Amino acid sequence: MTKSDFRTQCLNRLKSSNKHTKIARDASVRRLLQKVLNTLDSKRILAFWPMGFEADIRKNIALARQRGEVYLPFMDGVSFKMVPLRYPLERKAFGIYEPRDSRKKINLIDIAIVPVVGVDGSLGRIGFGKGMYDRFFPTLKTKPFTIFVQSCECKTTKNLCDDYDVLGDLLITPQGIYGLEDFHVKRTTGRGRRRSPWRSSRFFNFKKDFIRPF
Repeated sequence: MTKSDFRTQCLNRLKSSNKHTKIARDASVRRLLQKVLNTLDSKRILAFWPMGFEADIRKNIALARQRGEVYLPFMDGVSFKMVPLRYPLERKAFGIYEPRDSRKKINLIDIAIVPVVGVDGSLGRIGFGKGMYDRFFPTLKTKPFTIFVQSCECKTTKNLCDDYDVLGDLLITPQGIYGLEDFHVKRTTGRGRRRSPWRSSRFFNFKKDFIRPF
């Protein structure tokens, strides 16, 4: 199976998932995501404004905004930059909602919450194939703690991603929180693979209590 084949499989699963259960599935994702965010207690978060079949995390965004800075992607050529979340949002290309542009250059965040189409066995991200996140992550000063979220679980234990694909630290789906067995895995090869600064005992205790083996 290739990465392209798996992407197609995941997209078909997303598109055919039961629309009547999406509210319950997204509520489960929000609850689990909030547990992680409360544990990490970060003040600078990159989130995303959900579209269609992506997990609806707007309540998590609202809570995070009360505690610190929340940024959203602002499309910039073949990639994007981060801008502070400010209302009203405007609908742009691909139906994505964005805040107004900002001249402030931001390249340091603690946490990135990233939507995924699929996830491979190395917790590598499989997106829509446009490569925007793959180009964005190398522009950051350090790799943030990266949380992948899915409204409909689609993952494989096979390694399908390329060196430049973004690696996650956690995957959150309606079924649970997943992480690699060994969080000390070396992640310095390829773009966007610098190690996350979040290696605290506080998080490892959380891992032991909540995370399911991948």
